Amino acid sequence: MIDLQGYGPRLIEGAGVTVQLAVLSLILAIILGLLTASAKMSRNWILRRTATVYTTLIRGVPDLVLMMLLFFGGQIGVNAISDMLYYSYDIDIYINFNAFAAGVLTIGFIFGAYMGETFRGAFMAVDNGQIEAGKAYGMSSSLVFRRIRFPQMMRHALPGLSNNWMVLLKTTALVSVIGLTDMVRVAAEASRATHEPFTFLLPVAVAYLLIASVSEWIFARLQKHYDIGFGGQ
Repeated sequence: MIDLQGYGPRLIEGAGVTVQLAVLSLILAIILGLLTASAKMSRNWILRRTATVYTTLIRGVPDLVLMMLLFFGGQIGVNAISDMLYYSYDIDIYINFNAFAAGVLTIGFIFGAYMGETFRGAFMAVDNGQIEAGKAYGMSSSLVFRRIRFPQMMRHALPGLSNNWMVLLKTTALVSVIGLTDMVRVAAEASRATHEPFTFLLPVAVAYLLIASVSEWIFARLQKHYDIGFGGQ
């Protein structure tokens, strides 16, 4: 095991936290992205307007500012609710915002907007003629979605999904500002203690590069899978 003046094991643990944070944030972002895309394509103007406000807000406010607003502002909001419950109903509860959960929720919320635009464009790229053909063959709406719309949507969405994942992965480095002990925070603490920043920051850079390289391979395999029947190699 790499020791790195005693910080090696902590850096490895921090890398595990980073991967968990990124994967869970991606799952949340995909769910929010699908909901946002559906809302933007809905005939209901309230859903369309809400989704537009959401994506506009995310695009206009820096990620770091949003993260601090949601983490610190969320804690203040939760404390205010608990105080109200105590003074009004004599219910004494205290909820402390977990930095990991806050990081997942914040990053997932931010990238849900970008995923929404990716999925909306991908859904719109699917040929409506094929959907109508599926219905004409007697397929149910759910079967048309599973057999026709979803596979073709994923084929169009994967390049944007891959790009969003890469940006999301790098955005996880911001969670160190809210107290989460990821590998960036561990490297920063070790650098200040030893005055040897390159000793700790270079392994972090290599770790991010390794995760990104594995991710590119996975997305390439997925793209090859969804390109079957469309001339993909």
